[in-house]
Amino acid sequence: MRALLAILLALAASHALAHKPSDSYLAIRVEGASLAGQWDIALRDLDFAIGLDDSGDGEITWGEVKAHHTDIAAYALARLKLRSDGADCPARATGFLVDDHSDGTYSVMRFAATCPGEVTTLEIGYSLFADLDPQHKGLLRLEHGAGTRTAIFGPERPTQSFELARISALTQFLDYGREGVWHIWIGFDHILFLLSLLLPAVLALAGGRWEAIDRFPPAFWDVFKIVTSFTVAHSITLSLAALGVVSLPSRLVESGIATSVVLAALNNVFPLVHGRRWMVAFAFGLIHGFGFASVLKDLGLPQGALLIALVGFNLGVEVGQLAIVSAFLPVAYWLRASWFYRRLVFIGGSLAITAVAGIWLIERAFNLKIISA
Repeated sequence: MRALLAILLALAASHALAHKPSDSYLAIRVEGASLAGQWDIALRDLDFAIGLDDSGDGEITWGEVKAHHTDIAAYALARLKLRSDGADCPARATGFLVDDHSDGTYSVMRFAATCPGEVTTLEIGYSLFADLDPQHKGLLRLEHGAGTRTAIFGPERPTQSFELARISALTQFLDYGREGVWHIWIGFDHILFLLSLLLPAVLALAGGRWEAIDRFPPAFWDVFKIVTSFTVAHSITLSLAALGVVSLPSRLVESGIATSVVLAALNNVFPLVHGRRWMVAFAFGLIHGFGFASVLKDLGLPQGALLIALVGFNLGVEVGQLAIVSAFLPVAYWLRASWFYRRLVFIGGSLAITAVAGIWLIERAFNLKIISA
């Protein structure tokens, strides 16, 4: 439980981001010894790294971006290493565009690379913004023949290797499943929402006071209902949004997720909904599903394996979620009767979660940045 408080403090210090974290989108297609790629990088990130706003008026124009095409290519390609069977595959820029993503305008750089021989194993080293933003992620879509692989690059996984001959339905399923697990583990807003609902599971409200429960089974079934409701709800909207049936603005979704965390945590301190928290999990789980879907769409859905990707990612999210629950519940039950749990972890933790999520909500709703990452 001390680790929980430490995590909350770390979140308050470094993860209160105004919008979705900094991402870039890297797509590479392999044909024989040739690589053709497209790299979408946020203009706001490039402006911070190399300076694009020459006029200093706070607006980046197409003319300013165009004037810096050479700088963008030099900066980005110096931070992308492509190797095939131990040999370098030097990349060169072949064209530039701009495109709008849900969180702003991106520079789109197309590039090409040629390897010494036919590519069977591709090693990718990614270090874009590694020295400027430790939260930055690179989302990769790698295509070879009819197969598609995905991966997420970051400080913890800067270099990854892919055996192209092994791109199969099972490989794609495992890739998307792994990214689902990884997303829930780095999705701090999703984790805090889940923890807010789990904290009261080992307590019972009696006479306006929280008291420790006598047996483990009621806590288990309470958690089971909460997790099942959350899973069913976000699976519905994840599927609908990923397939393009329903779409909501990113700013609305991210603000809604932050609101869900605030309300769930405040409910622990001022309990209004206690016996049916599974209904809260279901209602807000619908919103969280749109957040999961944005990551899945950014990874890219292979047209020949839509169902595989969707099911794999969703199951990955569930596996990651169950790992968190499995680690939390036994420890919480063991400490449930202590002052440490009831006062410091339950009440103190809920207030800390409320503060962190409150900052998220203000930043996301008004497009501000209160705490620097």
